[in-house]
Amino acid sequence: MAKRDFYEILGVAKNATPEEIKKAYRKVAIQFHPDKNQGDKAAEEKFKEAAEAYEVLSNQEKRAQYDRFGHSRGGNGGFGGGGAHMNMDDIFSQFGDIFGGGGGSPFDSFFGGGGGGRQRQRKGSNLRIKLKLNLEEIANGVEKKIKVNRLVRAEGVTFKTCPTCQGTGQMRKVVNTMLGQMVSTAACNTCGGAGQSIDKRPSGVDSSGLTTREEIISVKIPAGVADGMQLSMSGKGNDAPGGGVPGDLLILIEETEDKHLKRDGNNLIFDLHISFIDAALGTNVEVPSVGGKVRIKIEPGTQSGKVLRLKGKGLRDVNGYETGDQLIYVNVWTPKKLSAEEKAKLEALRESPNFQPHPDASEKGFFERMKEYFN
Repeated sequence: MAKRDFYEILGVAKNATPEEIKKAYRKVAIQFHPDKNQGDKAAEEKFKEAAEAYEVLSNQEKRAQYDRFGHSRGGNGGFGGGGAHMNMDDIFSQFGDIFGGGGGSPFDSFFGGGGGGRQRQRKGSNLRIKLKLNLEEIANGVEKKIKVNRLVRAEGVTFKTCPTCQGTGQMRKVVNTMLGQMVSTAACNTCGGAGQSIDKRPSGVDSSGLTTREEIISVKIPAGVADGMQLSMSGKGNDAPGGGVPGDLLILIEETEDKHLKRDGNNLIFDLHISFIDAALGTNVEVPSVGGKVRIKIEPGTQSGKVLRLKGKGLRDVNGYETGDQLIYVNVWTPKKLSAEEKAKLEALRESPNFQPHPDASEKGFFERMKEYFN
């Protein structure tokens, strides 16, 4: 099933400001919030869908990538596998920014506890790496094994309940107003929202109960990625202190320059240099291409600047919709040094009308003379 456009989900224009996006999300989140629509699976899915849209459009970098590539920026995760795959705790963690509280249900903050007081689950920090790929790997897609140093929960660590928040991870503040009691929540300052603190830890373990461990992670890179594109692997980042969900592994693509082919979007460009004799008489030449060399025909009378097209020999679109072409730009090469004999032969042809740039000049006499002088 095709994914809905993120702008359409939130009901905003593509040039909407960050404040307009935030306001629109706030409206949709309240409308479809599970606490307000208990047991309504359709409302829950729309709630998750809106959260996914806001998560992308509220981030300047992710929004720019979405505007350029659409839903599938590639990789594990890409621009979501749909809102249904988002963690509800991650969604509620957005509310600290949207609704001004420490997470949980917005109905807690507005009406003093109508939503059951969900505790925000902590999330580990993200890891960022750069991955260099050559043109062949980008054209075909590749699976890479990369080495990362992750923060993971250490063994032998014991915890105790936070005495400040009594294990809830949140501090609630009640204010009496003329409209009634207003309740706001915020993460506990003592435990940072974990609800517990370290009691005992082995040496080499930090104050959060984490230790560094080297891991080998297999990453599947889809065909058609581009330089500067960022892929995301959910849950492959650092573990959360005191429990919770791991962060993500963010992979920044770096495309290494190919010595023969240049990239222009999904098209590949090759500059072919031929002699003016080959351009005049025609020939067959081999040109580099993804997957190996291909042989092409140069028609007699080919002019410098002519563009030949190899259909479908470019790069596959990262969204999988189409494949680019290989464009061959023909450059007729003129020699800088000539022997006396070569000069004499060319001088004999200088006055021929076929050597003049005239569109009506006959080609027959030219080809016959060329074969006579250069064979």
